[in-house]
Amino acid sequence: MLSENLIKLYEASFRDNRELPALTDYFKKENFSYFEMAKEIAKLHLLFEKAGLKQGDRIALIGRNNPRWCILFIATITYGAVIVPILQDFNANDIHHIINHSGSELLFVGDIYWDSIECDQIKRVKAVFSLTDYGCLYERHGHTLSEYQRNIHHHYRERYPNGFTIDHIQYPDLDNDTVAVLNYTSGTTGFSKGVMLTINNLTGNVLFGAKNHLHTRSSRILSFLPLAHAFGCAFDFLLPLAVGAQVTLLGRIPSPKVILEAMAEVRPTRICTVPLIIEKIYRKQIKPMLEQAAQQLGVSIWQLPPAVLAQVEAKLTAAFGGMFAEVIIGGAPLNGEVEAFLRLIKFRFTVGYGLTECAPLVSYTGYENFVPTSCGRILPELMTAKIDSPDPENIPGELLVKGEHVMKGYYKNAKATREVLDADGWLHTGDVGTLSKDNTLFLRGRCKSMLLGSNGQNIYPEEIESKLNNMPCVMESLVVMREGKLVALVYPDYEQADAEGIAQSDLQQVMDRNLTALNASLAPYERVSSIVLYLNEFEKTPKRSIKRYLYNV
Repeated sequence: MLSENLIKLYEASFRDNRELPALTDYFKKENFSYFEMAKEIAKLHLLFEKAGLKQGDRIALIGRNNPRWCILFIATITYGAVIVPILQDFNANDIHHIINHSGSELLFVGDIYWDSIECDQIKRVKAVFSLTDYGCLYERHGHTLSEYQRNIHHHYRERYPNGFTIDHIQYPDLDNDTVAVLNYTSGTTGFSKGVMLTINNLTGNVLFGAKNHLHTRSSRILSFLPLAHAFGCAFDFLLPLAVGAQVTLLGRIPSPKVILEAMAEVRPTRICTVPLIIEKIYRKQIKPMLEQAAQQLGVSIWQLPPAVLAQVEAKLTAAFGGMFAEVIIGGAPLNGEVEAFLRLIKFRFTVGYGLTECAPLVSYTGYENFVPTSCGRILPELMTAKIDSPDPENIPGELLVKGEHVMKGYYKNAKATREVLDADGWLHTGDVGTLSKDNTLFLRGRCKSMLLGSNGQNIYPEEIESKLNNMPCVMESLVVMREGKLVALVYPDYEQADAEGIAQSDLQQVMDRNLTALNASLAPYERVSSIVLYLNEFEKTPKRSIKRYLYNV
């Protein structure tokens, strides 16, 4: 257990940085300083008291990133209650289930999601409040909370008759083992579990980021990852507010175009992103430009002169605001070709690894020391890891981790907890990989997605899909086993096909050529027998991972 405590870190940060900007809404241009944020937290604590909330009670939260989302999150954990952040991409049935399963007593919701909530299906919830202005949208019994919240400024002045000062920024002493967050996974197995994350889990992630200067008091952060997901929550939100940085929140659905426009304005000092965004920028904007230059010079992309590559790196760096120390990529595997290209142009990026059950960080290395195709080193002092394999450096096996970041368990699900947390405290991640002597992690895929070849070889479909996804007219793919043979399901890139004048009736011919090129790059036991066009986008989790279990038939 760590000696530091995140709640006390916030107490100190909000006092020491009271005059600095803390939260900014990119589109609304609404700003909160650290002191203004602390005052809003104090008002919410009054509301929680009026609602009769006790330490350990749950508050559900669903909505797009905005300052009041962040303030509500911090107000909840500094009160001693448990925040239940819900990914906005969950469907209405899942949202109702999570609210009920968690036993949430209050719900804070973005206005656009309010219409999908059926109050008669969440009968434990006492009241629902808007994330636009914290106004009461619904109260189950009477009008006590709605009237209290309508007059919150009066109650606030009564509590602080001489004004709210930094001396009033005092939060309860909570043990590090206290559950602070109940985060429901968006797993690819069709079953959502509530991950119990403690103050200690969150503190470990924040301390690692602070000690390694991922963010400092002078940092500018552009937050576009969903804060209800552990990656964005820890490093675009929790860490910055603990060190006095400024977070600009991009609340709308972040297309690459919108993100790049915001980058140019905010000029972030470190960027957290997921492979999907980087890969889209590469495939839609960079690769066509490179192919044109390569065609003019009569060479391949990989043979372009250093001067051309340097120009590409400069343009890409400028597109990301030009002021960042590095781009941290996580949340899913990075496409191999994209990573190789970023390395070729010497772009400042690194790839980390984590999972919700570790709040989330397990491994990371700064870009200067990043080993290609790895996920960085296991975090020193905070985490330990081992590979369930007779030769962990060379023979892939399941990754097991232990340490300060490992969750307390799954809420109300002892069976699922026992399946992943063994008696010695090792978390069985379900990810397959190898581990070098210096603790650098190399992942191959998921245990559950691994396929067995006809001669007993282990086949990792993600590696095949990574190659196929870079081929002409492929938007996304899924490799499955059908009657003992590997088959690739492909959702076509219709936009590319239209741009190149390829009729839909000719797409199968394109895929047949892709199949030949793909198999030439694979080991014999990995070769794909056929490519089948799948005319609809694959069904995905809120985290945008394909639900493999729906297609393994």
